[in-house]
Amino acid sequence: MDGITTALQNAFGEIAQYGPELIAAFVTFLVCIGVGRALGEGLSRVLSRGSQRNSSLRLLNRLVRGGFGLIGLVLGLQILGLTAVATSLLATGGLVAVILGFAFREIGENLLAGVFLGVSRSFEVGDLIECSGHVGEVRDIELRQVWIRSADGRDIFIPSAQIFRSPLVNYTRDSLRRAEFVIGIDYADSVADARELLLAETLGVEQVLREPPTAVRVSEFTPQYCELKVFFWVNTDVRPGLAEVRSLVMTACLEALQKKGFTLSSDVSNAVVVTYPEPPITPEPRTPPDGPGTP
Repeated sequence: MDGITTALQNAFGEIAQYGPELIAAFVTFLVCIGVGRALGEGLSRVLSRGSQRNSSLRLLNRLVRGGFGLIGLVLGLQILGLTAVATSLLATGGLVAVILGFAFREIGENLLAGVFLGVSRSFEVGDLIECSGHVGEVRDIELRQVWIRSADGRDIFIPSAQIFRSPLVNYTRDSLRRAEFVIGIDYADSVADARELLLAETLGVEQVLREPPTAVRVSEFTPQYCELKVFFWVNTDVRPGLAEVRSLVMTACLEALQKKGFTLSSDVSNAVVVTYPEPPITPEPRTPPDGPGTP
């Protein structure tokens, strides 16, 4: 009986001696867990404003919480004086991280780039973007990839890392699109009258914006004709779209010039240049599963 009492007294003495360290280690662990949970939920809320899938958000949340939990465990062991155990844990974790880093480098790079893309918000679902030669309407934004649909109906999945490190063009961020076309007139015709007529006809199309201003400029002198370039702006949020408005403007300008007796170049009047690609007009596809996509 005396032996049991002595053992209990020794145990309570050791607990009393190491009590503050135990409490400090436990509190540190709980704080790290709380910080990881708060950070994970915050990132999930930020990324959920787009179209991130719930599975990707849950994975990110678990990774953040698990990382901070590991940090809390290491700090708790160091507070308890178990530095050797903490060092061994860090060394083992570091070795595993290096191995996994080499094995899943592209996956990790795309996940991290997806997080930064979700925070920066350089484009949203429905925007028309161009990246690395691919042009299309954004259909979905995930952590690992961005799904766009091209004008010819192709579904393109671009890795997030490729979008993050490459120049990206957003054609519809402010809903303003500019179009231009070139038409040639004979040198015997009045350039000033042609410019005035083209400007009036372009502004006569209802869908053409007054601001930014429409412009008609002399673009080049060829051996036979003087080339004029017409610039105008359209609001893409209002129908008809840019293609139809451009057709209306060109038709009005052509008919007006012919009616006034201008001599047109059959070569350059067909040279139509559109500054931005047209948005795809394709039927809505079924949402594909997690693939195909690049890791």
